[in-house]
Amino acid sequence: MDVSCAFPTALDSPDNIALAEELGYHRAWLYDTPQQSPDVWMMLALAAERTERIGLGPGVLVPSLRHPMVNAAATAALTALAPGRVAVAFGTGFSGRRAMGYGAVPWSYMESYIRAYRGLLRGETIEWEGARMRMLHPEGHAPSRPVEVPVLVGALGPKGAKVARELGDGLYATLSTPEFMSEHPWVAYLAWGTVLDEDEAPDSDHARQTAGPGWALSLHGAYEFGGPDAVRALPGGQEWLDALEAEPPEQRHLSIHSGHCVELNAADTAAWRAGGSVTLRDVTLSGTRAEIRRKLDEFQALGVTEIVFQPCGSEVRAELENFLEAADPVLAGGA
Repeated sequence: MDVSCAFPTALDSPDNIALAEELGYHRAWLYDTPQQSPDVWMMLALAAERTERIGLGPGVLVPSLRHPMVNAAATAALTALAPGRVAVAFGTGFSGRRAMGYGAVPWSYMESYIRAYRGLLRGETIEWEGARMRMLHPEGHAPSRPVEVPVLVGALGPKGAKVARELGDGLYATLSTPEFMSEHPWVAYLAWGTVLDEDEAPDSDHARQTAGPGWALSLHGAYEFGGPDAVRALPGGQEWLDALEAEPPEQRHLSIHSGHCVELNAADTAAWRAGGSVTLRDVTLSGTRAEIRRKLDEFQALGVTEIVFQPCGSEVRAELENFLEAADPVLAGGA
């Protein structure tokens, strides 16, 4: 199983990706979250200039944020900067859309978008929004077509599974492990967490800073997909709801997604302090080195071929080193 990493796109992402290459990580993915991040393609281009080996890609692109021609042109440019190293993943937009008050992208739109995007990279004339178009880039403006880039699809349910089978080269999964994972030769699984000391409590300051943002996604996801009752069923859930419902209904999505994958927001903090941290090991890839190794073996048995770890907190190097040592001691020893 390949060991990769992901980062919430930030101004220091190129530096963090260069560090990940130094340590021996296989690939680095950056999130497409414009409500809290600089442009994902801009940061990937800077990372390409600072690295030589590590794979690069947006994980995941949210189709409604850009015209398919824009993403195709950006993909071609990144491929020119980092030949043979680029992969692209698409998703329906958990935070990339919901943080701006929208729902997820319909799978019918996703299917049409990926078809158009892939057609453009092949050099075809495609139809989009009633108009016919193709990539017209002269020599020196982009690589010649076709531009060969693997595409992963972030799918969890049957509609997404169909699109992934028909249009994807693999699956980009997170938060759950769908049964159809085993159908795909390439399954990247995004996880958050931290390596805990043997006697470290799950509510330690270290655990809160490094695994807390990933733990908070269990509350965010429960609310977005199951509503308030699903949150109440979780430890600390009522306290989380109390903090959230102090906000006007039309602005609650702003509070939910504030600090997404970076830090705990006010509602998350209320839940953590109320004892919600007891689920840390269950909802994140957190534990001792031996516990993490066992969890990774379980993921591999389910069909995961690439584990994607997102470090949190201020000590990025330490988090990357510790996880790599737990995930692949041989690789860590040679990095």
